[in-house]
Parts: sequence; C-alpha cells; structure tokens
Amino acid sequence: MSNNNTPSRALTLRLLIAAPAIFGMVAAQAAGQQGAVPAEQVPAPIQKVEIKGAAASYDARRNDTATKIVVSQEEILRNGDTTIGEVLKRLPGVTVGGVQGRGGDIRMRGLGSGYTQILLNGEPSPAGFSLDSLSPDMIERIEIMRAATAEYSTQAIAGAINIVLKRTIVTAQREVKAGAQEDNGNYGTNINFQLADRKGPLSYAVGGGITYARFERPSEVVTEGGNAAGAPILLRRADQQNRGHFEAFNLSPRINWTLGPGDVITSQNFINVNRFRGDNTEKVHTLLGAAPRYSATNVAIESDSALFRSDLSWTRKLAQGAKLDMKAGVNYSQRDTRAPSRQFDAAGKQVLERLITSSAVDKGLTASGKYATPIFEGHALAAGWDAGYSKRDEDRIQRETSPVPGVAKDLDQVFAANVTRLALFAQDEWTVTPRWSVYAGLRWEGIETRSSGAGYAPVDNKSSVWSPLFQTLWKIPGSKSDQVRLGLTRTYKAPGVGSLIPRRFSSNNNSQTSPDQQGNPLLKPELAWGLDLAYEHYLDGGGLLTASTFVRRIDDITRNQVSLVDGLWVSMPVNDGVANTRGIELEAKLPLRSLYKTAPNIDLRANLARNWSTLTTVPGPNNRLDQQTPFSGTVGVDYKLDSAPLTLGGSYSFQNGGPVRISLNQYAYSVPKRSLDLYGLWKLSPKNQLRVSLANALHQDNLTQSRYADPSGSLSDSTIAPTSVVLRALLEMKF
Repeated sequence: MSNNNTPSRALTLRLLIAAPAIFGMVAAQAAGQQGAVPAEQVPAPIQKVEIKGAAASYDARRNDTATKIVVSQEEILRNGDTTIGEVLKRLPGVTVGGVQGRGGDIRMRGLGSGYTQILLNGEPSPAGFSLDSLSPDMIERIEIMRAATAEYSTQAIAGAINIVLKRTIVTAQREVKAGAQEDNGNYGTNINFQLADRKGPLSYAVGGGITYARFERPSEVVTEGGNAAGAPILLRRADQQNRGHFEAFNLSPRINWTLGPGDVITSQNFINVNRFRGDNTEKVHTLLGAAPRYSATNVAIESDSALFRSDLSWTRKLAQGAKLDMKAGVNYSQRDTRAPSRQFDAAGKQVLERLITSSAVDKGLTASGKYATPIFEGHALAAGWDAGYSKRDEDRIQRETSPVPGVAKDLDQVFAANVTRLALFAQDEWTVTPRWSVYAGLRWEGIETRSSGAGYAPVDNKSSVWSPLFQTLWKIPGSKSDQVRLGLTRTYKAPGVGSLIPRRFSSNNNSQTSPDQQGNPLLKPELAWGLDLAYEHYLDGGGLLTASTFVRRIDDITRNQVSLVDGLWVSMPVNDGVANTRGIELEAKLPLRSLYKTAPNIDLRANLARNWSTLTTVPGPNNRLDQQTPFSGTVGVDYKLDSAPLTLGGSYSFQNGGPVRISLNQYAYSVPKRSLDLYGLWKLSPKNQLRVSLANALHQDNLTQSRYADPSGSLSDSTIAPTSVVLRALLEMKF
C-alpha cells in the first residue's frame, strides 16, 4: 500500500496549495479520530485500519447516487453544544438566522423564509416542533440533502435537513451527562441520560433530558425619520430589556421488536414539555419630533407548551431482495400563553392596560409506505406514498381598559385550520457501470388548506406540484478518489397556514417599519427549477476536498409588501415575479496524519459559501432575496494530544450581511456576524470524561436595520443587540 501513495500524495498537496487561493482558507475535519502509530509498530496500524473498515460498512456520502452529507453522532457531540442549531451552523452551506448564540431559523444556500425543509425521521416536522427542543444526545445522525429526492417532500428549494433520532440498539448503554452554564451572570443546568438494552428479539432505549436556564437580553432600537428633502424630523431611542427563565423536559423512548430476519417493528416516541416566564420592558426616549403613541411598555409573559409525537414503523424484507417499509404516526401539541401588559405615554402616565390570553392546539396524523425491489441487475426501483392530516385550533382573546376614552379595544380572534397532504412517488437508481450510476424520480404532492374563523371569510387553498428529479454520480476513470455529481430538480414552497389567513395582528406603535401583519388567502406556491453540480476528491485517511455550484429559478416568489390601508401600515405576503439565485460552496476536511504519519494528531476542516440572487420585479442594486446570506464560512481544528487524554478544538464562523432592497420602498441591512466557539475534552477514565466549552467567545454586538423610503420621506429602525460569552461544563458518565 505504501508504494502506491506517492502520486496520490502529490495530487493532494497540489490541491491543498491551490485551496487557499480559491477561498482564503484550507481546513479539514476529522473522519475518525484515529491516528498513525510510530513507524516501528507497522503491523498494529494495518490491523486497526482493517477493523475500522469492517465496522464502517458503507460511506453514504461517497457512494450514494443522490447527494447527501451525513453527520455522525461523534461530530454532533464534539463541541458540547446544547441545541441542534449550534451544531448545524458549522456544516457546509448551512447558516443560522437571528442573533449570535440565541438560535434562529435554519438556512441552506443562504436562503431564509422557509426554503429549507426540516425533516424529523424522514417526515416534515410536526406543527409546534422546534429544533431547539431536541437534545443532541437524542440524535443518531443528521443528513443534509442539497438536491431533492422523490422519497422525501420536495418542499425543499434550498435543500433538506433530516434529523434522525436514535433507533439502533447495538449494546447495553447506561449514560448520564450533567452540565452547567453561565451566560452574562445568568446560570443554567441540564441533565441528559441514555438507557438501552437488548433481550432476545426485543430491544429498548430511553433518552431524555431536563434543562433550566435564566437569560437577560438587552437591546436598543434607534428610530430616525427624514422629510422629502432629507432633513431629519424624527429621532428616538428605545431601551429594551428581556429577562426571564425557562424549563424544558424531553423524553424519547423507543422499542424494537425483531419478528424474524429482516422483519422489525419499531415504536419511536418523542415527548417535550416547556415552561417559559419572561418580563419585557421598553422605554422610548424621543429626542426629535413627536413621541410615539406609547412611550413605555411593560409585558409579563407566561407560556406553557407540550408536544407529543409517536411513530410505529414496520420493515420487512421480502423474496428476491425486495423490501417493504410502512409507517404511521400521530402528533399532538398545545400552547397556552398569558401576557398582561401596561402602556404609558411620554409623561409617564398609564394610558392602557391589556391582557392577552391565547391558546393553540395542533393534532395530526401521518402515514407512509415504500416498496423497493431490484427489477433486474443494477436497478433498484422504489415506489410509495406519503399522507398527512393536521388540524389547528387557535384563539387569541384581548381585553383592554383605559382612562382615555376611545383607546381600549377588545378583540376575540378565533380560528380553525385543516391541512391535508398527499404525495405519490416512484424512483429508480440504476448502476449503469461500476463508475456511473443514475437516479431518476417523480413525485406528485398536493396540499389543501381550509380555514374559518371570526372576522374573515372561509379560506380554501389548494395546490399541487409534479416534481421530476434526476441525479447522477460519475467516478472519474483512472482515479479512485475523484468523482462528479449532477442534479436536476423541480421543487416548491407552499404557503404556510399563517400566511394564508387574512387575520390582522396589530402593532403597538404602527409605522412603515413596524406595521400590522396580515395573511393573504390568494397566495400561490413558489415553484423552482434547480441545477446542482459538484466535484469531490477523497483523501486517504478520511479527508476530502469538494467544490459545488447550484442555480435556482423561483417563480411566483413571495415577499412581504407594506402598504397604507385605512390609515394604518399593513404588511402582507404577495406573489411577485421571479427570483434567480446561484452559488458556490467549497469544503475541505483533512486529518494531518493522512499526509504525514509523524504529524500531530490534528484534524482540520473548513467550508465556504458564496451566494447571489436577483428579483425581476425589484430595481437594483442589492435586489436580492430577503434574508439571503451572501457569504458564509467556517474554519475549525481538533487536536488530540498523544501525551495526555485531552482533546482541544474550536471553530470560527462568519456570515456576511449587507444591504438588501426588498421592494420599491423597503430596505434592510444586517451587520456581518462572527462567532468563535472553543472546547476541551478531558478523559478522566475509560467511562468518564469532562467537556468544557466557550460559545460565542467574540460576543459581537448584532445590528439589523429596517428602512422605508418614498417621495414623502424615510423612516428607519436600527436594532443593536449585545451578546455574551456562554461558558459550559459537562460531565459525561457511563455505567
């Protein structure tokens, strides 16, 4: 084997030298944490490699025709993260919206607004589900699918992220993790556990956790206004303070029953209970111009929620290599909120007292099935169906009192919505030659949303999409390390229930930059054609270098339009033209010992993404998709010391922001975000280890701006949110 390494090593070195010139950083990620041993012990490393190769039976990322990045549990737990969002932000092409260290919406290709499909065990995540409700310890793996496949929902214009909960029970497991954190003087704790065992045909596993944390999040909002000539006519500064605490409990029991060879029934359940208490205050200082309607607001929030999800699946291997998968599921979630508030005028006099009580109940059923069979040599044909029904009942009751006549306004907002979904699909994976494979799929998916409630006419919205899909993998002749991927896809994004219901949510101080919100029952789904192309070079020892590019054309793009209606500013989603988006993604993973056996046991990793987009109905410049991240990247290192049972590591992430022109009159800006996370892992004994981490070590202030400008003048809101360093310690014990 060693005699054949010279050409591969030369090619590897040339690629590594070229990589910095392409994207400004070279990094790599460990594939397995094993390293070479001294040269005098040559037989031992050979034996170790063979054992690992037998255990790792299949490399899905390298060999699947449909492109997929698989993140193992070892990688998920490496940095001591407490939420899935913190894990995902380091992965290629994935960014997280919102303020650093506080979570936010998950995005692929830099696209926000729901273009990324989040799946739980291969199915669309149920209503009321939040990724932050999952502990990383409960997850077996994360699959990142850049191009859609027929088996999963094609509501994935940017791509899909599949969170797979633990299912396989190999050996008995008894594990407890106890942790504590400090965030700007506020303390929290969490305890996670895993129990698993097998007895004959039955095996079980129970995972769960309890979390408690306090938080304090100050921010400042600066409001500026100008007249048609550009002269300043308004200046306000609002000091905001959000503080409180939350508790969460989650439990994930599962049972596997093996009826016979290849015949397994699995019960997978997920329970999550949350309790939140918070106090929000705002004090507005008017330095120029008129004071707002309310110059101070105090709000106390009490919110309790619960989510239950249960799946029963049956997998059976049939004759001649065929396989049948069936699954049925039920989910239930409930949220109850009580929010009393007091509003004051500029003189400090209370002018309004408001009490809002709201509740939302979501119930759902899902059912799916897939039959797969090899029809002849090299062909794997599969066909199936996927159906779901969900019902949402929500009410919002508002009661107000005021000493000022005409100010108080009571509202009873009650509505119900039903969503029915049905999909049929067929797909074929054909191994044309040992170096060329082709995937072709077709999926039809239809959605019907019906809603009725107080204050608006019944809504009945139907949409359906045919999605032809094609992907191919070509392993370049004469090379065992290089391959090319191509994908053509038809995907879409259906409007959510909240976007369809024409119910208005009022803003405290209504303005162009703080408008009322209202849905639009005439919304149509956004339809997209996509092209994906990738080149992959795999290194000995688990490293890789990849370069990929994508193009999407999105018809009937949805954007929020702000307009003046009956003297109030209202934001409503509308379909408005075509968006074209494209991008380039680069990734590198390199264990140094794959190049030099005497090198330190260091694993490097890096990724970089550059995205562009334009809207045909919005004049430039900066007429890109709202919330799109134009530039993002991560570089990280993991160092396992040979002289001590200690592993050190960290990662630096960057997300560019910049100006966006949302419409003819609407503009937005966000500051570039930088994040540094560090960790250390000390193995106290074979069964006990201590993990210490620093999250958001740079504690950079976050800045966003919203601006509205027309011939009569302009108005802008700039929000500055300080962030803090989070220190965590986690003791992991196995019994």
